[in-house]
Amino acid sequence: MIINLYKPVGWTSFDAVKKLRNITREKKVGHGGTLDPFAEGVLIIGTGGDTKRLTDISASSKSYRAVLQLGKATDTLDLTGTVTEESSLPELSPAKIEAVLNSFIGEQKQIPPMYSAKRVGGQRLYKLARKNISIKREPVDIIIHLIELIEWNQNEIEFSCHCSKGTYIRVLGSDIALKLGTVGHLTRLIRTSVGDHTVADSLTIDEFLTKWKSSAA
Repeated sequence: MIINLYKPVGWTSFDAVKKLRNITREKKVGHGGTLDPFAEGVLIIGTGGDTKRLTDISASSKSYRAVLQLGKATDTLDLTGTVTEESSLPELSPAKIEAVLNSFIGEQKQIPPMYSAKRVGGQRLYKLARKNISIKREPVDIIIHLIELIEWNQNEIEFSCHCSKGTYIRVLGSDIALKLGTVGHLTRLIRTSVGDHTVADSLTIDEFLTKWKSSAA
């Protein structure tokens, strides 16, 4: 079974897998692409034999909506972290913001953040980061297919992004802020699609539970 779950803010991807395992009683349950605890939206869960499909699903392009707060940087690059730097806000306009956003479209390299689930040398980076250990990370190839300004309000920029697997939107947000002449961090992140699976078709855990019970009745 492939489940398009709407992961709520505060859950880890493993939390979602655990809850689906408890509901379905399937021994084999996995997810198709980690979603940060502070983020919400589409998380693809596979059960039983369909876990084999998760590799291809994880490799699909993904879409996001993000809110970037300008003027403050955090160690996690999101609102869960500690403020590490503050900077004044430059003079901005929709045209200037759009020009900066468009400059990120295309193939590029991105260095994974320390606060991430990526493994380096067999260790999860976030576990090292929590011990104040920072190690060298090799840049990875990513593609930004499309990035658009949704709204700009003083020190906040909301944007949408369609990108390749392996893109960290937190890093992208930080890079956008730097290119605008300041610093920044994400205060909200919603994954709106993974391949053909969209947020419009995703189910909350309660909706899935109701559907599961009715199908089993």
